[in-house]
Order: sequence, then C-alpha cells, then structure tokens
Amino acid sequence: MNTALSCFLLLFTVIGLRAQQLRLPNPLLFNDGKSVKTPKQWQTTRRIELLEQFATEMYGHSPGKPASMRFSVFDSNPNALGGKATRKQVAIWLNGQETGPRIDVLIYLPNQSKKPVPAILGLNFWGNHAITIDPGIRITTSWMESGRGNPYVDLSGVVDHRATEACRGINARQWPVDSILSRGYALVTAYREDIASDNPKSGFTTGVHPLYPEFQNRSDNFGTVAAWAWGLSRIMDYLQTDSAIDSKRVAVFGWSRLGKAALWAGATDPRFAMVISNESGAGGAKLFHRGVGENIRRLNTVFPHWFCGNFRKYMDQDTLLPFDQHELLSLIAPRPVYVASAENDAGSDPAGEFASAKAADAIYRFLGTTGLSATAQPPLNQSVQGQIGYHIRPGGHDVLGYDWAQFLRFMDRHFK
Repeated sequence: MNTALSCFLLLFTVIGLRAQQLRLPNPLLFNDGKSVKTPKQWQTTRRIELLEQFATEMYGHSPGKPASMRFSVFDSNPNALGGKATRKQVAIWLNGQETGPRIDVLIYLPNQSKKPVPAILGLNFWGNHAITIDPGIRITTSWMESGRGNPYVDLSGVVDHRATEACRGINARQWPVDSILSRGYALVTAYREDIASDNPKSGFTTGVHPLYPEFQNRSDNFGTVAAWAWGLSRIMDYLQTDSAIDSKRVAVFGWSRLGKAALWAGATDPRFAMVISNESGAGGAKLFHRGVGENIRRLNTVFPHWFCGNFRKYMDQDTLLPFDQHELLSLIAPRPVYVASAENDAGSDPAGEFASAKAADAIYRFLGTTGLSATAQPPLNQSVQGQIGYHIRPGGHDVLGYDWAQFLRFMDRHFK
C-alpha cells in the first residue's frame, strides 16, 4: 500500500507548542488501500475492519452475552438520599448461578423526574459503597487495593484487601450524585473488580475470565480493559429491562483506565448513545503517534493484563503503529463523544487527546454531523460542545466538579 495514501496529515495547534504535522493512519481507507466513498461503506465494511483490527491487535476479542446470565433486584428504596432518589441494587449473575461471579449494580433514580429517565453509567474504582455514605449500599466482597498514600481516597479502612464499614463514601468527592440527580439523570455504577481484577497477580482467575477458559492463553484474549467494557455491556443488558430507565439515552463514562474501557465499550456496543472519557490517556483517547506521554512499552510492562498479548509486539513502535486512537473515537461516530483533559496530566498527553478528537472530526463530518467545532486546542476551562466535545482544565489527573459540569452540559445538549 502506498504510504502517502494510507496516512493523512493532521495540522493542529496546542498550548505552548508550535503547529506541527502528524502522519496518522487514515480511517477512510479500506485495508486494501481503496477509499471509503459513502457512509454506508463506512458502517457496513470499514468500521468492521477497524473493530477487528483493534480487537485482534490491542484490546482482545471478547465473548458475547452469556446465555445463562440472569438479574435479581435485591434492594429497592424509594426514599434514598433523604427522599431525593430511589435506590435500586441489582445482582447480575454472569453464569446464572449464585455461586458464580456477580456484578453488583447500584442505581439512583431521580424522584422528581418523570420516568423513564436518561442515565449515565460508569464503573468505579473503590466499590459502590465508596461513592456516597448511603448506609444501604451493599459493601463489596471483591478484592480491594490497599495501602497508604493513595492521592484520591483514604484506604485505611481496607483490611486484608477487603472493604469495611469505614470505606463508605471514601470516593464521594469524585461522584456528584446530587448534581446528577438534580439534572434529571439516573446514576448507574458498578465496581470494576466485580467484572475483572486490576491486580496483575490474579492471573485472570476472578470475574468474567474464568467463565471462558477457551479464551485463555490466546494472543488475542480479551484483557482487563476489554473485560470492563464487556461488563458495561452486560449492565446495559439489564438497563434495557428496567422501565424506569430510557435505555436509548444512556451515556457511558469513565476516568483514567476506566475511561479506556468506556471508549472501547462505546466502540463495540452501539446501544450506548454517548461516550464520555475523562483523562483516558494511552490506550484511551490520546494518540500514540505523537510519542508523548505514557507509551506502549509502559502499558505492557506495568499493566500487562490490560491489553491482549498481540499488543506487545508494538512496544517501542508507537509512532509506527498501523492504527491509532483517533480511529477508536471514529468507531463511536456519529454518536456524541466527549474527551476531557487536564493541564498537568502529562502521562495522558492532553495535546494528544485533543489531536485525536480533532482527527476523528473527519469521520464525524463524513457521516454528516458537526464533529469538533474547534480548530485548535481551546484555552483552559473553555468547553467545546459539538458532536465531539472537549475541554482542558487546570490541575492534574482527577475528576473534578468542573469536569462533571461540562459532562452534564453535554448530556443536556444531546439528551434533552
């Protein structure tokens, strides 16, 4: 294939840097080098090619919906949070057996809103019990990371890698439950460890992975990021059965490594009407081709469980990768997607996250949407709200009130 034809040049301006050009893989070229000429060709052929490439070379191939999976609502309280919400807790039994792996799903429904309501769904880092002090939330029995000095939460209440009553509400700062409910949205969350462990020593022995031994030891086995995305789809399976939720207006959200999972979930599952990625960085929204920030070698050595075995062959080849994350964002098109960055989050490469969103603009416009309205990375605290949304704020790797305010604006724009 002619290299000049297989790539396209992206001209972008970033804060503190000169305008520069990147030679990126062209999502509008088929694998045989021919051009994609119509939106139908994109949807029926080229999009499928890209999905297969990402699944084979990076995230891994995931199983389908388990035939024996079942749901059970084990809690429903119409007067939660001082009467503001109806709290519902649902167990998803992945193999249909109560001795098998279980995802506990926490749902808050706004009592003041007419049902069904749109929702935002996101996995959490430290258990459902950690997002609020609500004493009615079941404390997770899954593995918990422990240790002192965590910059985000106080983990002193974790004993022998298990949560205790002292862990309630430790992560409430990052989850503005009242703000979400007051805007008329349901909040849906589940603990990442219920789905797949982020402990590399677990060896894929917990959560979903043991249910599929035929996937193990394959170079394209689904890694932990893909497993989390798979779990998000299983939660969507439940939401489609809940009459209080408008399942056609569900945004999937994630921060950091869970932002990577949210993007892959949005790419692989078109039932998600919107995708919101907060500082998802390498393997999420940022471009590898810039060669800035966290790289493929670090992903595969520090977090060897995140991606499939095939991804290791690209170590030290970031700028030569035959695909890149603007194509991941393109797989979400034409559905709205939001990419958020933080000024001091060097590992996530904010300029690379914006460049990826800007490169995906071509696909969004090809499919007839407005795409990304900014031609250059916007100033700090200036949100771009189009079919592709973007902002960069001061500070570091975190989820802050400013981030949530922009996400809720974006949801209002597209869901109301």
